Formats: sequence, structure tokens, C-alpha cells
Amino acid sequence: MEFLIQDTGLSAWAFIGLCAISFVGSFIAAALGLGGGMLVLAVMALVLPPTVLIPVHGVVQFGSNLGRAVLMARSVLYAVVPAFVIGSVIGAAIGARLVIALPLWLLLAVLGLFVLYGTWSPGFRSSRPGPMKFLAVGGVSSFVTMFVGATGPLIAPFVAAACGDRRQVVSTHAMLMSVQHGIKVLAFGILGFAFGPYVPLLAGLLAFGFLGTYVGGRVLLRLPERIFRLGLRLILTLLALRLFYDSFGAYSR
Repeated sequence: MEFLIQDTGLSAWAFIGLCAISFVGSFIAAALGLGGGMLVLAVMALVLPPTVLIPVHGVVQFGSNLGRAVLMARSVLYAVVPAFVIGSVIGAAIGARLVIALPLWLLLAVLGLFVLYGTWSPGFRSSRPGPMKFLAVGGVSSFVTMFVGATGPLIAPFVAAACGDRRQVVSTHAMLMSVQHGIKVLAFGILGFAFGPYVPLLAGLLAFGFLGTYVGGRVLLRLPERIFRLGLRLILTLLALRLFYDSFGAYSR
């Protein structure tokens, strides 16, 4: 066990706990589309230093989303993927080089408002966004994720509006998030982050995350469309409220 946690500053119980939360987070994301990434990020923040948190979380989310996208590859809405990839590359390149101009509390508040609008606005949900909108959301969300970490709720309203059924929503969101997290991990590697000491931890998190994805995917197949859509909107609302809470905390510091 010492080999697994060497040079990470983690205890054995912290290692086991992170693997367990990786399973739970991937299960939630596979069954309901999102929510697991925020949960994993919140728990990781309790045991990992800030300089390590975002890069390691990026690797975990890349693996979790890629596994989900591969398992559900037939349902992905591929028409929007190329535009999102281009936007994400541009956003990550800018975000990796710039110190964000907006105060963190304001950025979080704006994100929370946008998530609520995209979730509950009838006009937004019936608009069926195409590739050009995904080019823009790829750029904005990829820029933001370099500072905030989990931007799944920002992308999810677009995916939910563009996709026709729950399997397409989950698989397409997973594909886009794996692209974004992959680009982010690459950017942190170029910037010089040393992933070496965390390889055993990452291996455990990815393995348990894939298992959670598989189990959650089985639950998704049995979930009625109406219940899925309602659950997705409720989770997005809760995550928006969490963004407002984090905004207030950042403003108070």
C-alpha cells in the first residue's frame, strides 16, 4: 500500500475513499448524465492540494467520460463533436496562458445563472443547437475549466437540447467532456505538471470509475425517458445552486 501512496501525501484510507467516490461519481454520471464530476471534485478538494486538484481531477474525468463514450458509442451525436473540439482547443490554449480577468466569484455566479437559464428556459430547450453553438460552448467551457475544474453543467443544457433521447444525451455529453478533459490534461502536461507520483492513484480511480460507468449504464437502460429528463434538470439546478454557494464563498474571502 505504501507504493500506491508514496510521494502523494495521502493516507491509505484517503486512497481507498477516493477510489470509492470515483465509482459513485461515474455511476451517477452514467445513470443521469452528469453530477458525478462535481461530487468527485468536491471530495478530492478535501484531501488534495489546490495545485494538484485540477490536473488530477482532469485525468479522472477524462477516463470516466471516455469509458462512458466508448460503451455508448452508437448513441453519440457525432455531428456536433468536430466543432466542439475546435472550440475546446482554442479555449484551452487561451486559458492556459492567461490569468483570468474576472473575479472568481463573479465567474461562478455567471455560470450558475447560465446553467439555470439553459435548464429551465423553454425557448432554449426547444432550440436544437447546432455545430456553431457547440463551437462557442466548446471554447468558453474549455477556457473556464482551466480555472474551475468541472464544467459539465455548462455544457449539459446544450447537449440536452440537441439530443432526442436519454442515451444520446449521456453518450454525447460523455464524448464532449472526454475531449475537453483530454485537452486540459495535455495542457497541464505542457505546462510542466508532474503526474508521475499520482500514477497509482490515477490507475485506481480510473479502474473504479470504469466499473461505476458500467453499472450506471445498466441502470440508464431501465430508466424511463421522462424520469431521466426530470432528474437531469433537478441535478443541474442543484449544481447551479452549488455554483452560487461557491461564488458567495469566493466573494467572502
